Amino acid sequence: MFINDTICAQATANGTAAISIIRLSGENAIEICKKIFVSKNTNFYDFKSHRIYFGNIQNGKNIIDEVLVSIFKAPNSYTGENSVEISCHGSAYICSKILELLIDNGARIAKHGEFTMRAFLNGKLDLSQAEAVADLISSNSKASHSLALSQMRGGFSNIIKDLRKELVNFASLIELELDFSEEDVEFADRKALTNLLDNLKYEITNLINSFAMGNVLKHGIPVAIIGKPNVGKSTLLNSLLNEEKAIVSEIPGTTRDSIEDILNINGITFRFIDTAGLRKSDDIIENIGIERTYQKLNQADIILYVVDIFETSVDEILASVEDFKQHIENKDKRIIIIANKTDLLMKTPQHFSDLLSLEVIFISAKRKENINLIAETLLKYVSTDTNPDKTIISNLRHYEALSKTLDSINQIETGLINGIPGDLIAIDLKKALLHLGEITGEVTNDEILTNIFANFCIGK
Repeated sequence: MFINDTICAQATANGTAAISIIRLSGENAIEICKKIFVSKNTNFYDFKSHRIYFGNIQNGKNIIDEVLVSIFKAPNSYTGENSVEISCHGSAYICSKILELLIDNGARIAKHGEFTMRAFLNGKLDLSQAEAVADLISSNSKASHSLALSQMRGGFSNIIKDLRKELVNFASLIELELDFSEEDVEFADRKALTNLLDNLKYEITNLINSFAMGNVLKHGIPVAIIGKPNVGKSTLLNSLLNEEKAIVSEIPGTTRDSIEDILNINGITFRFIDTAGLRKSDDIIENIGIERTYQKLNQADIILYVVDIFETSVDEILASVEDFKQHIENKDKRIIIIANKTDLLMKTPQHFSDLLSLEVIFISAKRKENINLIAETLLKYVSTDTNPDKTIISNLRHYEALSKTLDSINQIETGLINGIPGDLIAIDLKKALLHLGEITGEVTNDEILTNIFANFCIGK
């Protein structure tokens, strides 16, 4: 990245729209804008920060568009640099012509996430806050939005900075001891260090344990819909989504591959996966779909096992559940039994009382009866403690850094118990500080930054 360059990019999505926004950031952003913008303000003399100006973008005397230009002077901008936002009409042609003019006058097209990277490099955001910006953009539920917003505001960052500050204070005392090693003095109280380590372990362990919930809130909960052909799996998916997403047919084996879609229930995203019907088949394509069904069993957190209330006995249900468990690594995975086609009941089936002994939801997917019970049951199995005072992590990079920090702290604790020299304790302290610093960007390298910001859209 060339931090001294002036960069530009379209910040809104491509395609025809009422308006589009083109961003410009860098030392020469305002001067470049002046070259192509003619203000209609009669008292216009010089751009002032945090003002909006109305006028034309022009290539010489050729008017490209009537626009609004917003000015943000350094350091009071998103990037910390001189920045300009041009609000133009949402024509792909207009946007491309404005970008061409900006490039002709000294700007260059921004790379993925370069605006936010500059905000990080200029101290407007730390690294975990910058990552939360991307999470906020991609949030698709109330829960994922709240989580990203909390992290972007620095809640998680402040905890990491406090933990690191405590370790830095103690590491400095250990280093001081090493400077006076010949005089055999002890500046760092070993008992106080042990108490500090216990507190750090408690805080970091809580953060690590929150990752499972953070992953649920951020990415949603995968739910596999499985069962024999023609038990109503696709009809159930359509009823849950309230749209004709999957093909419904009386012909067995219609669904030959998995079909996925998402549903938001009370702010939590569920990713439903309709799978191929489980049966023995001579059809090569259908068998591939069945094999993928077993793969989806492992990927799902919850399994909806759909059965035909007329044709399926309790013994068959129990045998099938045991068979499913042979194909999944997590034997405790939640399996919810859905007894479908209650709309066809003329009388109570003989095995109805046996079904009541199991945890079964009786539905008619065709008539959309009791579908709400499935939603309620799914929410019941998801522990979503979204206490605003509780910090939850959702980023794999943060999880790995915290895990490495905990390993280093355990090594420090073991060393103190075994009475190892201070220089060895100092090494493990530096490792713990390094891993904590990687989270907020106090310790980083170009490879980490490139990997993080490569996932951003251009223009952010």
